[in-house]
Amino acid sequence: MRFFPLVTAFTVTLVMYLLVMERDALLSFAGVSAAETEIEEAAPEAPLVRVVGLRSVAQPVTSSVVLRGRTAAMRQVEIRSETAGLVVSDPIRRGATVKAGDPLCEVSSGVRKAALDEAQARLAEAEINLRAAEGLSEGGFASETRVANARAARLSAQAAVDRAVEEVARLVMHAPFDGMLETDTAELGSLLQPGALCATLIQLDPIKLVGFVTEAQVDLLEHGATAGARLASGREVMGTVDFIARSADPQTRTFRVEVTIPNADGRIRDGQSADILVSGQNQEGHLIPGSALTLNDAGELGLRLVDDEGLVSFAPARILRDTADGIWLAGLPDEIGAIVVGQEFTREGAHVHVTWRESEGSAE
Repeated sequence: MRFFPLVTAFTVTLVMYLLVMERDALLSFAGVSAAETEIEEAAPEAPLVRVVGLRSVAQPVTSSVVLRGRTAAMRQVEIRSETAGLVVSDPIRRGATVKAGDPLCEVSSGVRKAALDEAQARLAEAEINLRAAEGLSEGGFASETRVANARAARLSAQAAVDRAVEEVARLVMHAPFDGMLETDTAELGSLLQPGALCATLIQLDPIKLVGFVTEAQVDLLEHGATAGARLASGREVMGTVDFIARSADPQTRTFRVEVTIPNADGRIRDGQSADILVSGQNQEGHLIPGSALTLNDAGELGLRLVDDEGLVSFAPARILRDTADGIWLAGLPDEIGAIVVGQEFTREGAHVHVTWRESEGSAE
């Protein structure tokens, strides 16, 4: 009954002895060498990730801002009547060119000239009374009060003359500047009340281009910068920036930009659509393939950089321009080694095996 447990114990002892004491002989009998066993037991060292790097030196980059806009008259005014009366002048038709000071509308004088004559006569009377009072006062025959009353009467008469002259001057409405009539002037015989429209006058030389830029673009522009535009008609024009708003539109959060362009022939009309290209400030940038851009763990857009020792780091970058040769980036050191292939297979602080390639970009 005890034979089988003894056999089992002997067999287990023999197997343990062979595995521990005669392991090499057992593996040799099984066809496995000791060297292969050591290789399998040794932990293999992970190879370095291979990447392609691009050395780049910062270059001057002329940035530009593209915006959609429209043309706008340099000046536009509605000339309105300041007094009531019937129009006695012939109308000037729309499209006519007028000079500053040209009469546009005239209303009948009515009793206004008679009122002016009366005011001038009263002024002459007040001056005579004042001289008489001053003469009597010097001889001691008039009081200072009489002289003061005479002077007050003279000033009042002068004010009445001034009012009458101003009222007569309002009979004729003049062009305030050189321009072109956008509407006919008031028709002969029509009745104008104070505030009634005489004509609309616009100035088209020079003319403005009006557009709006975003918060990110406004700092790239400067007063006096060169600007070009292509109108909806296909005409191309050049001008300069003469206004950049300091306050954003509360609805769109954009800033108004105005460009002044010459329009001597008057062919550019008010309200035409235009694509405007404004030259921005020169900046230092690197021309890098667009595929090299990546994000770090914080979600920042930038590049993974590598030094001569193969150490990887991350640098945030700002896009200046997108071209056919790549993307111009700002906000980077003057000299960088950018990983352009394999940047997604490594991370900051890692070591890589880098192969360098020459830069093909040049400043534009």
